[in-house]
Parts: sequence; structure tokens; C-alpha cells
Amino acid sequence: MSNKNAQENSKSKNIFQFIKFALFSASAGIIQVLSFTLMNEVLIKLPFMQRALESNETFARIMENEYGPMYLIALLLSVIWNFTFNRKFTFKSAANVPIAMLKVLAFYAVFTPVTVLLGNYFTAKFADFAAIEYIVLGSTMACNMITEFIYDKLVVFRNQENTAEK
Repeated sequence: MSNKNAQENSKSKNIFQFIKFALFSASAGIIQVLSFTLMNEVLIKLPFMQRALESNETFARIMENEYGPMYLIALLLSVIWNFTFNRKFTFKSAANVPIAMLKVLAFYAVFTPVTVLLGNYFTAKFADFAAIEYIVLGSTMACNMITEFIYDKLVVFRNQENTAEK
């Protein structure tokens, strides 16, 4: 096979790999949006949550801007889902799972605080704008998908792709 054919084959494999990553990310995104919506529209408005907010000063401070805690829980659920399926089906990696998870944790150790702070800022600044928390969530999720694919490809699963037994 010529060098040009090898490059084209590699390019098409990368495109197909990104499409698979995007599809699994979309499924993780559904989990994230559904869990966020459940918390934002149902749980936070339940009477027991309102009583907890009124009676517990620390809890009330944490939930002062509800976006951050709800985003963190929803993000955690989607990250676990996304990592599991992308490791197995997109990157087909037999990499040491705890080490790969630590690498993903390093990504989110940077990504999460930045997005929580920005999310809290924008949802507070534009609180009068209808559905701002969902606009911020969608923007964050798009940024997350693109940056995580690049990070997974170049860091988490580097030299570990297609190593899983069939």
C-alpha cells in the first residue's frame, strides 16, 4: 500500500472514530441533560428540598446558584457512561482502566472547575434570560465533546488503541 493510501485510510479511520465518539457522547449528553433537567425542574422544587434549603445554611450556600451542583452530578453520570463505552467501542483499548480513569480525572480536574465557574457566572448574569441554564449546559457539552476527544486520543488512549481482545 502506498504512503498516500495509508494516509487516506488513517484519515478515514480517524473520521469514523470521531463519529463513533460523537454518537457515544450524544448518548452521554442525553443522560446529562435528562439528569440535569430532573434535578432542575423536579427535585430542587420539591417541598423537602425547599425545607432543606431554609433550614440548613451550608446546604443553602452550596445551592445558592443551583446550576453548579446540578451540573456536577449530571456531568459525573455522563462521564462514567462516556468513558465506559468509548474505551470499549471507540478506542478499543485494553489500557489499564484505573490509569485511564485517572487520566480522564486529570482532564476533568481542569475542565470542571472552569465550566462550573463560567456556568455559575453566566446563569447568574443572564438570570432573566429564559432557559439560560440550558443554553450554558449545551455550550459546555459541545466544548466538552470536542476537547475530550482530542485529549482521549492524544493522552488517555495514546498507543493503546485497538489493543482489546476481540
